[in-house]
Amino acid sequence: MQRYRNLALTLLVDVVLINLAFGLAYVMRYTLELFVPVLDAFQAPYTAYLPWQAAYTLLMLIFLAADGVYTPQRGGSWFTELYRILNATTTVGVIAFAAVFFIGPLIYSRALLLWAIALTVAFLGAARLVRRLAGFALRRRGIGVARVLIVGAGELGRTVVRTIVAQPGLGYQIVGFVDDDPAKLELGRYKALGTLDDVEAVLQRERVDEVIITLPWMYQRKIVGIVRACEQRGARARVVPDLFQLSLSRLDVDDIGGIPLVGIKETALPRAGRVVKRVLDILVAATVLLVMGLPMLVIALLIRLDSPGPALFQQTRLGEGGRPFTIYKFRSMRLGAEDEQEQLRAHNQATGPLFKIKNDPRLTPLGGLLRRTSLDELPQFLNVLRGEMSLVGPRPGLPQEVAQYQNSWHRQRLEAPQGLTGLWQVSGRSDLSFDEMCLLDIYYIENWSLGLDLQIALRTIPRLLFGNGAY
Repeated sequence: MQRYRNLALTLLVDVVLINLAFGLAYVMRYTLELFVPVLDAFQAPYTAYLPWQAAYTLLMLIFLAADGVYTPQRGGSWFTELYRILNATTTVGVIAFAAVFFIGPLIYSRALLLWAIALTVAFLGAARLVRRLAGFALRRRGIGVARVLIVGAGELGRTVVRTIVAQPGLGYQIVGFVDDDPAKLELGRYKALGTLDDVEAVLQRERVDEVIITLPWMYQRKIVGIVRACEQRGARARVVPDLFQLSLSRLDVDDIGGIPLVGIKETALPRAGRVVKRVLDILVAATVLLVMGLPMLVIALLIRLDSPGPALFQQTRLGEGGRPFTIYKFRSMRLGAEDEQEQLRAHNQATGPLFKIKNDPRLTPLGGLLRRTSLDELPQFLNVLRGEMSLVGPRPGLPQEVAQYQNSWHRQRLEAPQGLTGLWQVSGRSDLSFDEMCLLDIYYIENWSLGLDLQIALRTIPRLLFGNGAY
């Protein structure tokens, strides 16, 4: 019922905006006479356009629906919506131009149609953008969020979890998961709520809006039973197709003489993408080092004055493929801090092999400020320039941390160049569990694009300014 109310409201808003665009187009053409004046012989009252306006509105609604604008979808970008709006509006524009040319009197202005098309795209696109921003703000406050139960904690289930964690704008909140494997007690911050036979009990106990089933194909009978249980409890059941437990983005489709062939794409970054990524790394790193050279010297001097020891801290990290390299940072702790780690193990606030303390007593007075502002990581642009790291990618781990990876999928985060910033850094930084960090890193690798790198880089800026989750 809520879906139909939302659709009716969207249609009403679109009708208002389409008519507003048409009316404003008349004002711009006949009242303001922008760009080209209207001769007296071609003056036409607004009432003469009312039938055209009604037809234009009706056609717009039809073609917007045909292009899937009114099909409810979670995910998808604003640009995808804008493209569909542009496609529908262009089609209606072509029809309107043809009608004016063949059956309309000469007084009807083609320039007015151009204005109407442009304003329609602008108004409908802006409305979608405002709705997205408002929806995202509400979902961050827990309003309009769908509570989801994940059935199955295998590779397919982890793929769904990392996608939901990586894209909070989807509007999903994971309640937990169920799986028959007793060893799978948690997945990041999400806890196991029982076995597959406990789905109905979980639906009774928890408020669940949707159930996403990620079981292999041999569980067909079990899937049918879970779907029926969901229908009885009023929860929407959705099944992820188990095609080799791969997402469509990892499938390579080809054909031989009409015979379809499905292959598996490499999970690693494509060669052409690597070249472009490396060129951008060099340009940005060189620019930052050139611009920030003097401030970095000042920071180094302040570190030497603040506490005894070198200004630079060097440490062995593992890069892509597990290759070791020396990472550079401004020293933010007192000398011998690494030797004190075991003594502070009981205060560790991180999960898995990681070690982090929010108010680490080993930090120097200046080091705390450097950590909060991430200025301690400026020397890592040297690692980027040398090709040991990238601007964006999974954070390089310590050899002893990598040695403690308990699951094979944890090591998948080493299949791409390690970076200064990454998806988990802009999704919670130190506040995330180790499993969630790995899930987000793997999502980044499997869905890499220059656009994703740019999005992460832009989202990093407010994180740096406000120091969210940094310690």
